[in-house]
Amino acid sequence: MAERQRPVVLLVDDYPDAREMYSEYLGFAGYDVVEATSGPEAIDKAERLCPDIILMDLSLPGMDGWEATRRLKSGPRTRSIPVVALTGHALSGHFDQARRAGCDAFVTKPCLPDALVAEIQKLLGEVPGAATS
Repeated sequence: MAERQRPVVLLVDDYPDAREMYSEYLGFAGYDVVEATSGPEAIDKAERLCPDIILMDLSLPGMDGWEATRRLKSGPRTRSIPVVALTGHALSGHFDQARRAGCDAFVTKPCLPDALVAEIQKLLGEVPGAATS
């Protein structure tokens, strides 16, 4: 398999406007973005594509992001992929719940896109600004 030129981000969100905004900004910041709109679609794409990182909305219809994350973290091909909980749930217990589900970081929506990029860079061990090419 050919080496990737840019890190791949799997963006999981059921709101088209959120996907469009984050996808556009992440693309500008130097990432290739793959989108999913549901938990099952996220699991399927993660298993097939092995993205470098997953941004997971926790409030998804049907299988929510909590369950999708638990399944990803129990899968042999996907367990080591960092998952960032990207959610509007800002209550104090949600951070701990996200950690227990397997999330590696927690970002509250709405967030500034550059704050999201900084979190991605931190989890991927990138030097800020190095992803842009």
